[in-house]
Order: sequence, then C-alpha cells, then structure tokens
Amino acid sequence: MAARIESQPAWILHARAWRETSMLLDCLTRDHGRISLVARGVRRERTRLPRGLLQALQPLLLSWAGQGELVTLTGAEAAGAPFVLASGRLYAAMYLNELVLRLTGRGDPQPTLYEQYALCLRRLGGGEHEGWTLRRFERDLFAELGYALVLDTEHDHATPIEDDLDYAYRPDAGPERWHGQRDAVRVGGMALRALAADRQPGAESLGELRRLSRAMVGHLLGGRRLNAWALADAGR
Repeated sequence: MAARIESQPAWILHARAWRETSMLLDCLTRDHGRISLVARGVRRERTRLPRGLLQALQPLLLSWAGQGELVTLTGAEAAGAPFVLASGRLYAAMYLNELVLRLTGRGDPQPTLYEQYALCLRRLGGGEHEGWTLRRFERDLFAELGYALVLDTEHDHATPIEDDLDYAYRPDAGPERWHGQRDAVRVGGMALRALAADRQPGAESLGELRRLSRAMVGHLLGGRRLNAWALADAGR
C-alpha cells in the first residue's frame, strides 16, 4: 500500500527539470531523512502546486504519496520566510546542500541533522563567520553519520592533543604527532582543540580545519570530489 505523508517539515536540497512539465526534488525532511520527490506538472503555465516555493533556502511543509525511492509531491506550503543570504554566501548554502545530498543515505531519518542544517542556515544568514559556521556543521554531520572526528586525543584515545604541536590526521584513523607523513593532513593541535571546544580559532587554524574537512569528505566519497569545491577553487 502506498504511503501518504502530510505536512512534513522539509528543505529542498536540489531541484531539476524532469520530462516536459515536471521537476525532481531532492529534499531533507525532519522525520523521513533525505527523499526524492517528483513534482508533476509544476512547470506548466497553470499548476495547482506553488512552483515559486519549490526552491532552496525556503522552509517548507511537504506532502507526498507513493512508495519506493521516488514518490509524488501532493502539496507544499511555506513554513516560514525564506532565508535571504548575501550574494557572497550563496556558495556556502550551495556547498551545504551538496554536502548533505552526497553524504546522507536516502530514507534514513536524522531529525538532529535536520535541526543542525537549519541552525547552519540561520548562522549564515545572521552574519556569523562563514568558514567557522561550515566547519561546525561538518563536524556535527560527520558525527551523525558515525564518523566523528577525533579532536581531544591522538588516535590511541589516550594521549591528549596539545596546542603547540602539529598532527598528521588520517580520516580513517585520527591524529598522531606530525613526522612528515605524506598520507595525512597536517593540522595544528590548537585547531583540533578549538573545534572540540566549539571555540572559533584564528585564520590559520581555520585553514587547517578546512583542509581536514575536505580530506574527510573525500574519504567518505571514496576519493570523489564535490562540485562545489571546483567552483570555490575557480573563484580564488
């Protein structure tokens, strides 16, 4: 029997045209995790579904029916005002959406991640430091996925991290003292401890944490890259 879900809190991560008149929507929902919806006929001149709402950065209440990996959107309404980000921060939102889309499994309920995603958007919209906001979200996302960063101790889980030392961080093992290892990311103890304490560090440490996050994401994607990275690198 086909499932019918009504008024589920959700965010659209990605939308694209499908066939002649429809759209495919990848969404993050509060109680059903990441799902894929088809909005049938929404690209027609006249449609009963509010096409203008079906976009990123808009909190929504979505309804759908069906079963399997692709279900049909039956209703959509705004759950609040859309987030308005400065043009320079739209990349951050695009990166955030691709990160969730590529790393989360379909149909895996993660209500904590849903709240963390909304919090990240609020921080970006509120003017908090962009890089630090993303690093905090990545840290929490890795933990939700079962790949929590090791930030307080070395990989043996016994030797404390020290601020004035550098560490070689391997995504599949954690940090150990830096000795010129070529198969690891070099990151300062001060950066690791700051992320553990949720305390924004200086620019140099933020750069180290950015490299660490890229290594973790690449590891989880089996060596593949995010499209958003190419755009960010091209804009340098």
